[in-house]
Amino acid sequence: MRTAELNLTILENSPILNSIAQKFTSDPYEKEELVQETFIRSLNSLKKFIHNPKLVAWLYTIMKNIYINKYRRQVKFRAIESDLQSVPHFESKSFNRGESKFVIEDIQGALSKLPESNYKAFTMFVEGYKYNEIADYLQVPEGTVKTRIHIARKMLKEDLKGYTA
Repeated sequence: MRTAELNLTILENSPILNSIAQKFTSDPYEKEELVQETFIRSLNSLKKFIHNPKLVAWLYTIMKNIYINKYRRQVKFRAIESDLQSVPHFESKSFNRGESKFVIEDIQGALSKLPESNYKAFTMFVEGYKYNEIADYLQVPEGTVKTRIHIARKMLKEDLKGYTA
């Protein structure tokens, strides 16, 4: 595929995707980010759809999945954040939250001990990616991804067992 043809396709479909993104969010920066992320994710396979009449439908599906995954990550983050706030260990009478710095350092230290393959699979899973997306990215079977995440969880649980009640 030539660069000019790719640029033309992006220019032609950007206004359409902008109007579709408007249905997901009214924030102009988030809308622009959503459109850009859609094109970035579609670049590998765009040449297959460049002259296909279903190109916009395919791009819409990508955009919808990006938005849903982002929403899921935000929900997970809020749940983890509320769980951390409900743990008495994290509550403090002072305004200096020094203990949280040590907790973060312990978590980062435990994560750094993970083998690279387990670390990447685990962090992608925490960010909200699905098993099949992680498997595609790492180019391994889905079962291998599940095993790596399971092993990473066990290792982290062992390293951070001092924080359990």
